[in-house]
Amino acid sequence: MRISVAGTGYVGLVTGVCLAEIGHQVRCVDIDEKKVDLLNNGVSPIYEPGLEDLMKKNVQSGRLSFTADSRTAYGESEIIFIAVGTPEKEDGSADLTYVEAAAVQIAEQIQNDVIIVVKSTVPVGTNEHILQIVKQYKAPSIHAEVASNPEFLREGSAIHDTFHGDRIVIGSSSPFAGDKLEEIYKPLGIPVVRTDIRSAEMIKYAANAFLATKISFINEIANICEKLGADIEDVAEGIGKDARIGSQFLKAGIGYGGSCFPKDTKALVQLAGNVQHKFDLLNSVITVNNRQPLKLIESAKKHLGSLEGKKIALLGLAFKPNTDDVREAASLVIAKELVKEGAVVTGYDPIALDEARKVLKESITYCDTIAEAITDADAAFIVTEWDEVRTFPMNLYQEKMNTPILIDGRNIYPLRDIPEWMTYVSVGRKEVIKGRS
Repeated sequence: MRISVAGTGYVGLVTGVCLAEIGHQVRCVDIDEKKVDLLNNGVSPIYEPGLEDLMKKNVQSGRLSFTADSRTAYGESEIIFIAVGTPEKEDGSADLTYVEAAAVQIAEQIQNDVIIVVKSTVPVGTNEHILQIVKQYKAPSIHAEVASNPEFLREGSAIHDTFHGDRIVIGSSSPFAGDKLEEIYKPLGIPVVRTDIRSAEMIKYAANAFLATKISFINEIANICEKLGADIEDVAEGIGKDARIGSQFLKAGIGYGGSCFPKDTKALVQLAGNVQHKFDLLNSVITVNNRQPLKLIESAKKHLGSLEGKKIALLGLAFKPNTDDVREAASLVIAKELVKEGAVVTGYDPIALDEARKVLKESITYCDTIAEAITDADAAFIVTEWDEVRTFPMNLYQEKMNTPILIDGRNIYPLRDIPEWMTYVSVGRKEVIKGRS
């Protein structure tokens, strides 16, 4: 099919590339002409494993192209996906400015009947709002349908998730539009859930809120385990074996981050408030997550006393491995608090240094290697569970650091592997103080 994708951010670019890979003719649209030139030359503006190679392959095959010309992009398309950002407003609600602008631009340029598919994460009722915008700006002779098709991609494994997803959700009041979307995805062989539009919009928020709830729940259990002398890894394994609960998202640590969970949980709380429903559970989930990163600083103070003048190394700045995304990353909260405490902070990340620098500026020192970051450090925080951090030789902590104190916010090491000369603090497990539990 002839498909256009409005937006070449994370969701839009992955969507466009993968739809081209399964045989569709895809044009991705972006208002930034320099970005479009880079994309047409096979350069991805985001880091996502496998994305750039797949993009180059489909550009070379002629199935994928990028343009800043909306008339060229939308004029003869059968299906147009809206995949632009919905950033968070000050009150926590979703900002629909970019979605509305895309809808106006699409409506003004379409020259034939079309299905407009909202893939951006939007509040319940937005698709109906978009349809009204399209009707206002399109030519009277053109028929347009609007459908909801939320994405469920994990940063760092988005390509795999696209081709091996659990389900594809299609929300539409038109059987024709729903059938057409189902046909687009047929080559993937993934189960399809067909719903009304408002239910599809809610599915996305509900899914992210539930996963965020599991994370905050296991972190609260971890905090209790520390006080009672239980081991959160054993507890998580024990409850995760229950098929009603499942083992995923029961990894204790310093909380969730990124572009989805923080934004979507707050947006759902705001959405509930708009219909006079106080979402107490989700408010608690957010509160737990906001305070979880500060546990590392509390641990550092316990072992070092005042952090004034102490050198602290942050190992990992991205919110999770295999991405350069630092949006709502725990590293930002931790770095800012450490600086406030008077600490000298160094940061290492294999991918996200440039993105972190945009936020933290020169408040910390950025290092190209772990060894550089921990040299003469009084403590090192494991913030992101990169493989480079997992496989870093333990003996170098002893050789390079002033005091080999490792505070692990991701529980990447089994306690039995901690050497006798190291003080090791993790989440929800017993402390190891120079080899002594």
